[in-house]
Amino acid sequence: MPTTSRRTIVLLLSLFSLVGYVLRMNISVAAPFMMAELHLDKIQMGQVFSAFMLGYALFQVPWGVSGDRLGPGRTLTWAAVLWTATTLLTGLVPGWLVPAGTASLLILIALRFLLGVGQAAAYPLAARAIVNWMPTTRRATSFAALVVGMAIGSAFTPPLVSWAMTRFGWRVSFYVCALLALGLAAAWHRSAGARLDAIGDEGPAVAAVARAPWYAPLGDRHVAIVCASYFFNSYVLFVFVFWLYLYLVEQRGMTMLSSGVYTGLPFVLAIVFVPAAGYLCDLLAVRWSRTWGRRIVAMVALLGSAAFLVAGVDVGSQTLAVAGLSLAVAFLLCTEGAYWSASMDLGGASTGTVGGVMNMAGNFGGVVSTSLVPVLIQHFGWPFAFRSAAALAVVAAGLWIFVRLPPSGAALATSHA
Repeated sequence: MPTTSRRTIVLLLSLFSLVGYVLRMNISVAAPFMMAELHLDKIQMGQVFSAFMLGYALFQVPWGVSGDRLGPGRTLTWAAVLWTATTLLTGLVPGWLVPAGTASLLILIALRFLLGVGQAAAYPLAARAIVNWMPTTRRATSFAALVVGMAIGSAFTPPLVSWAMTRFGWRVSFYVCALLALGLAAAWHRSAGARLDAIGDEGPAVAAVARAPWYAPLGDRHVAIVCASYFFNSYVLFVFVFWLYLYLVEQRGMTMLSSGVYTGLPFVLAIVFVPAAGYLCDLLAVRWSRTWGRRIVAMVALLGSAAFLVAGVDVGSQTLAVAGLSLAVAFLLCTEGAYWSASMDLGGASTGTVGGVMNMAGNFGGVVSTSLVPVLIQHFGWPFAFRSAAALAVVAAGLWIFVRLPPSGAALATSHA
């Protein structure tokens, strides 16, 4: 496969990550406008947000299995079409085609659930596409590019979408986002589509996976260990995603404007750190072994994140606190290449399934985090909530000691469990 074609695939997968984040983030920015127009309160809007998370978590594995059996090319195309439809209808139906109030609430819950269902396809199918088209020595580097796409969306989407909504209205922002998703679906179908489904480095293993039960890779204890580690990793990440802004306002006494700027800083750092970590992960995997390459990067990044998290909470200076917490997030994101390349190493022709299970475990870690952290803050305070998250990052790092990945060319997870 020519290098340019591989680069195109990785670029498009990165755009899926970026556009997917924009589509999930825009409603958070639009929430105040939507609540006023559609007569919804905060609790009802929270139900809309939760519907997305539910659909996203539940359909990781079904999409992963579909990608393994049907191929990631066409499957990801149809997923992006679902993104387009649900996003377009979110701007069109509530308050216009159905009245404001309860009817709009119900339709929003249904549409956000379906968007979560569609977006659940992104990372498991991306992992399967990387296994199909990228050499085994570039897996972590390739997936790091997707994390960069997510980091760009995290850093720059809120201010851009906010500006667009205040200037043109919240509905227009959903129409624009739907066009982005449609354009990406068309570009992916033209560049990959059915051709991607017919190509793979796994050879006969692709046919073998169709004969094996979809749940076969789950019998591998190393898959279970990686999923458990990713659960704790994601718990820590969701602490930052949902609570860093409020921590800077309430605990550090920063203004809402400055807190918004500083909340995006970790993701700016990640744009630089994550590709370097992915490259190092693949380099060490070639020089030493897959196991040590993935393990070293994941453990160092997790322990570094824990250390910077504790330092950022304990230090008195606001500037040093922001620096420490930003580095903690950036180091945490550096683990993504290691986790996802490990899922590819373990999964082989079942990469979509293994990746789906791992990401589902991570999202359940996020569910626990969003539910537990406010309780910890209320009863024990901000420092305890953050230090306990640092402790779980250490646990996630420790689990990597027990992970063993097959050497290049070894049997897949379905047979080496």
